[in-house]
Amino acid sequence: METPTQIALVLAAQTGDQKAFETLVGVYRRELLVHCYRMLGSLSDAEDLVQETLLRAWEKRATLTSPESYRAWLYRIATNLCLNRLARAPRRLLPSETHPPSDPSSPAPPRLREPIWLEPFPDDLLADPGADPEDRAERSERITLAFLMALQHLTPVQRAILLLREVLEWEASEVAEWLNLSVPAVNSALQRARRALRQRNVGSEAEMILPRPQLQELLDRYVTLWEQADIPGLVALLREDAWFTMPPLPAWVQGRAAIATLFQTSLFPPCRQWHLLPTRANGCPAFGLYRREAGADDSQLFGMVVLDVEGTQIVSMVAFLELSSLSFFALPPTLPHVLKGE
Repeated sequence: METPTQIALVLAAQTGDQKAFETLVGVYRRELLVHCYRMLGSLSDAEDLVQETLLRAWEKRATLTSPESYRAWLYRIATNLCLNRLARAPRRLLPSETHPPSDPSSPAPPRLREPIWLEPFPDDLLADPGADPEDRAERSERITLAFLMALQHLTPVQRAILLLREVLEWEASEVAEWLNLSVPAVNSALQRARRALRQRNVGSEAEMILPRPQLQELLDRYVTLWEQADIPGLVALLREDAWFTMPPLPAWVQGRAAIATLFQTSLFPPCRQWHLLPTRANGCPAFGLYRREAGADDSQLFGMVVLDVEGTQIVSMVAFLELSSLSFFALPPTLPHVLKGE
């Protein structure tokens, strides 16, 4: 339910007050971006759809009959725009969903533009920084790469219903009206979506969360070992069944031995140096990967790796190598030597 101030802004916007409209939608822009990203798996596409949502809201402002339901009206527009986009777009996945495990001793395959891949989401755009820590943690759980991958295996309508009912907690009657469905159809689709997520072990049980000091210690050790090219040390931080992939390379490996071999053959040849710059993506710790070849003056941005940590071990590493997908992150294109302590 909107506050009296927001309702006043709605009424002003409906009369053509563009400043009131911009003030009003500024409150909802970030959460709409997260919603569209969950629907689409792409931050760049989500940004486009939010812009289109706000354009539609401005053009159709006079048709809103319930100013107190403005937020719901925006979500209705955004969700249907996402469904229209998904009707003509393939699912966004990761290589572990599209290809068999790779031979870690073989040369890396060429990059593929199809299938289109999931894109990372910066935590800086997630929620209000002043929100309750528990609320922030719950929201981040609903934007992890594991959750996004599971959503991709739902039909677009199931995806929308799950997000609107489970994540955003709209009433079934509202969702039914927005999607032109019956309430029983919405409830049935929600049950199928829940079963699909359980089958992929998403949200099925509470995971052990490492206290912040211990997590930071683990991450600091990860950085040190990577920058020292200490492959045995790095592998020791992994769970035995950990997996690693580098979209848009259509390759992935699983298990400590396979990851160690891949590191040895592809990422840590002699005369290459790495520097890691901490960030966060999809509710998880992440690092910008900067590579410096022998004789180069600077370290060049190579990609960004997102870690999934359970307990005291790393269970997955997804290295996004498509630099265009990192444009929303505060990662400089180069790092000079002085930042490497040289």
